[in-house]
Amino acid sequence: MSHTAVVPETAPAVHLRAGGTSVVVDLTAHPAPAIIHWGPDLGALGADVLSSMVIAARPQRVSGGIDQTPRLTIVPTAAAGWPGAPGFEGGRGGVVQGTVFTLASVDADADTLVLHLVDRERALRLRADLRVAASGLFSQTLTVVNDGADDVVIAALQPTFPLPWEATEILDTTGRHLRERSAQRHPFTFGTHLRESRRGRPGADATLLLAAGRPGFGFEAGLVHGIHVAWSGNQRVFAERLPLGEALLAGGELAAWGEIVLAPGEETSSPTVYGSWGDGLDDLAARFHDTWRARPQHPTSPRPITLNTWEAVYFDHRLPKLTALADVAAEIGVERFVLDDGWFRHRRDDTAGLGDWYVDEDVWPEGLSPLVDHVTGLGMEFGLWFEPEMVNPDSDVARAHPEWILRGREELPPPARQQQVLNLAHPDAYAFILERMSEVLRTYPIAYVKWDHNRDLVDAATGPGGGSAVHAHTLAVYRLLDELKTAFPGLEIESCASGGARVDLGILDRTDRIWTSDCLDPVERLENQRHTAMVVPPEMMGMHLTTPHVHSTGRTIPLAFSGAVALFGHFGIEWDLTTLDERDRALVGEWVALARRVRPLVATGRVVNADVIDPGLDVRGVVAAGREHAFFTIAQTQTLISSPAGRVRLPGLDPDREYRVRLVTPGGLVQEPAQSPLAWAHQDTVLTGRQLAVTGIRPPVQNPQRAVVVELTTAS
Repeated sequence: MSHTAVVPETAPAVHLRAGGTSVVVDLTAHPAPAIIHWGPDLGALGADVLSSMVIAARPQRVSGGIDQTPRLTIVPTAAAGWPGAPGFEGGRGGVVQGTVFTLASVDADADTLVLHLVDRERALRLRADLRVAASGLFSQTLTVVNDGADDVVIAALQPTFPLPWEATEILDTTGRHLRERSAQRHPFTFGTHLRESRRGRPGADATLLLAAGRPGFGFEAGLVHGIHVAWSGNQRVFAERLPLGEALLAGGELAAWGEIVLAPGEETSSPTVYGSWGDGLDDLAARFHDTWRARPQHPTSPRPITLNTWEAVYFDHRLPKLTALADVAAEIGVERFVLDDGWFRHRRDDTAGLGDWYVDEDVWPEGLSPLVDHVTGLGMEFGLWFEPEMVNPDSDVARAHPEWILRGREELPPPARQQQVLNLAHPDAYAFILERMSEVLRTYPIAYVKWDHNRDLVDAATGPGGGSAVHAHTLAVYRLLDELKTAFPGLEIESCASGGARVDLGILDRTDRIWTSDCLDPVERLENQRHTAMVVPPEMMGMHLTTPHVHSTGRTIPLAFSGAVALFGHFGIEWDLTTLDERDRALVGEWVALARRVRPLVATGRVVNADVIDPGLDVRGVVAAGREHAFFTIAQTQTLISSPAGRVRLPGLDPDREYRVRLVTPGGLVQEPAQSPLAWAHQDTVLTGRQLAVTGIRPPVQNPQRAVVVELTTAS
């Protein structure tokens, strides 16, 4: 990529354009450049128009303020007069020092801008890398260099994204284990809406996306902007509105004081923070999905239908049972068989053995080969569970190396699931885990690793009296993933963290999917999956059929409901299939066959969510990139406001194309005795994309916890 040096005095602004997005940066703002537009494409702008745009954005001086009204610059700081949260904070000698960065030079091309800034008094340089991807996704990364003679402690380094003043409603998510990414909305009033994660991972309660938009924005429509911090450790994200007429989103790593220290000549970078906007959240999400799919390492082969053994056998690892499970899995079309927790030494429950990554000789006297050979002989890939960052105190490795355990006091941190955290930033601990995982991966033809992370990092220091190690540990995790991927080409890795507690684009740049939640209840999964997909491409989201009696909630769920909710992701099964009779096996096989038909659209198409008025109804779909083919699900979680229900719309199709509309739910439509047939489902129904988006179709009358699948194909 070529860059052209731009002299600030001769170019008052830079205009980046790509994918329907414009970013305009005022190079004349004081004391550092300022983004004066991020959002819809402004078209080609000449130098005179850009100059006028810069002037039109300048604030007046007002009474009671400082003589030059503070601007939201690329890196606002308190010493420059910015009264809000700073973009940079740090200092030497154990104190925070006032910092003011000014522009030194600029490199720019059509979609990339690099700003070089300096504070000579503080002997600091800062580089701001701004890029608009082909999809229109806007990213920023800040890098600080220490040019001084002594150490600099970095307390805050966080890119900022300006918002339209009309963005007065916030959307973020919260949650807990088994209920991640539950949406919440707030008025965006003056002040700061701050979300911080101090769990050593984003956490089940973290917000994946912090969005702000015009009141009432939905998935289909309404101007909305949002940001995501691509970092797997402690992080901060916030929305701020100031009486200066400025509103913004910002985020970065949440570092403890003294955690990030730059020696003379050293540098550090913020996590990349991604910003997307759209006319509706689906439009915003598409920019994330398109950017992620364009990466060279993004998985492109069809996502294998996966069976995971956890809820089928838990810790009860017996070869006859597992081979029987594999036989049924292969019979119904499963393509990847994953052996979960319990295969390694001393691991008969979750109280012992974690960290002893040797195949348990008592349970597996011939090693894993009998099971692996059986699985691969059936034509399936074999996958294996690891939890590389964790250790049970009751393990050989913890007894031999207590100094490898993260802690800040003599006593261990409070346990969670009977386990503690290994400090992978410790060279010996890192080398041990790399060697043990590599040995297992060399010994068996393992195509897939389920990488788990089952506890928050509490008092995660380098040892008694030591400082926080979360930053260094997170970087070590990234390095370990990178090394394994390099050493074992083709190996796929799933990021699981008590389900969905580590879902971010930092970890997903190195792994091939996430485990969206430990909760497989489709009632709970509907909201979780919808809001996870605001950032994560659906083909990277693990979605599995569950047992009829759901282990995590106790609900009893029909197969069609579970299948429909799992359909628009990386489809799999979490179920003891050996307990099914012949009829149910055949029906599960039909869902597997349908998932195979749907997955090309899941991996390349557009996610569509209809904004419906009835809280008991859910309508969503995947539409092919060329809009010639689509699947939708119409799911019902509770009784509806009316019966029969009003028509539901199917948005996102080509308005001028005609589509044949038909139900393709395995097992057929459930017809209660008191109901008449659903008319359109029994005819050759052809409607235009415009009709489907505007007037819609009648959904079937269903009981709660039921769903149907609708296929739309271009009518010839």
